[in-house]
Amino acid sequence: MMKHIRVDVVLPCLNESKALPWIMERMPDGYRAIVVDNGSTDGSAELAHRLGAYVVHESRRGFGAAAHAGLLAATAPIVAFCDADASMDPQDLPLVVDPITANDADLVLGRRRPTTRSAWPPHARLANTYLSWRLRRITGVNIHDLGPMRSARRDDLLSLDLQDRRSGYPLEMFLGAANKNWRIREVDTGYAPRVGRSKVTGTIRGTLNAIADMSALLRAEGTTGAAGKDSLGRPEHRAVHGSTAHNSTAHNSTAHNSTAHNAVAAADPATASPGAATADSTGARS
Repeated sequence: MMKHIRVDVVLPCLNESKALPWIMERMPDGYRAIVVDNGSTDGSAELAHRLGAYVVHESRRGFGAAAHAGLLAATAPIVAFCDADASMDPQDLPLVVDPITANDADLVLGRRRPTTRSAWPPHARLANTYLSWRLRRITGVNIHDLGPMRSARRDDLLSLDLQDRRSGYPLEMFLGAANKNWRIREVDTGYAPRVGRSKVTGTIRGTLNAIADMSALLRAEGTTGAAGKDSLGRPEHRAVHGSTAHNSTAHNSTAHNSTAHNAVAAADPATASPGAATADSTGARS
């Protein structure tokens, strides 16, 4: 039993028994793993319990349903989120938690930096590049990746009253934080090939569902008024304080933006160009 819990780490889990032992042994001291089992059939929940995690069961399928159930179960003042598929190293969690502890930020996002060429498929990276570009235009926040590893204060997260229970949950969190003028910071974190099959980028159905979820949120954001805009309707500048991220050629490439735009346009006709092709992935994972 952990005596002093400084941070609760929410780990949405669906059939991740092969990855959980590595995840649990890499958890930093003072960080409690909250494994939210989302209907696993491979014994993930039982294994997580034996490994010392606090296990929550969420019967409603969906990344957002599992993530929010973990947030509601958390009791530590700071809550972090991390994938349970071993694509992210729990040893990197202090990178997103320490700025919160020091009161230097209100929401810290991990910008994924692939450790191998196979960690992040090109089409998924392109779609994420387009999504980040669109978010910069909408909110004025200098974001480059809507990464799953992130942290914030528990009470602040609860105040956002997040409603999405599918793949749009991380996006809704970011948009809510930006609209409340939170100090949003981005730091580099490693990103490795996941263990097992992806539930989103590995399937066409999962990919299209993620695109649809995020597109619906972006459409709603575009019709809710001038939040995040100045008197002339331009996005206010919300700098990412202390960001270690740097712009790359890919982020400024018209060709890259065009390709990724088509991925979102597959589920969001409002953004589509005549004759636009369809890609099959976003940067989201579950």
